Amino acid sequence: MSPYMQILIVSGVVPFLLSFWPALKFYRNVRSLICSISLIVVLFGAWDVFATYRGHWFFNPAGVWTLRIINLPVEEVLFFVVIPFCCILTWEVIQYINKRLP
Repeated sequence: MSPYMQILIVSGVVPFLLSFWPALKFYRNVRSLICSISLIVVLFGAWDVFATYRGHWFFNPAGVWTLRIINLPVEEVLFFVVIPFCCILTWEVIQYINKRLP
């Protein structure tokens, strides 16, 4: 397993499990979550494809899998799904805690 994929898994496992916490009711906003993450994937993914094509940066072959999506390693595409998910869930948890505080 690539180091990049290991980091994504470690980053996403706890937030993913926490998203099923019944009191949070995170499942109510799945449509908004999908729309938000899709927008991020398209915008930042397009920027990544462009920057990689122009040679502004590259991905070390020792750190990523060879599987590519539009010339981006699959880990980079998953980054734009996992990290926004973690951020949105964090926001929802903060909102939940703020509502419960006296």
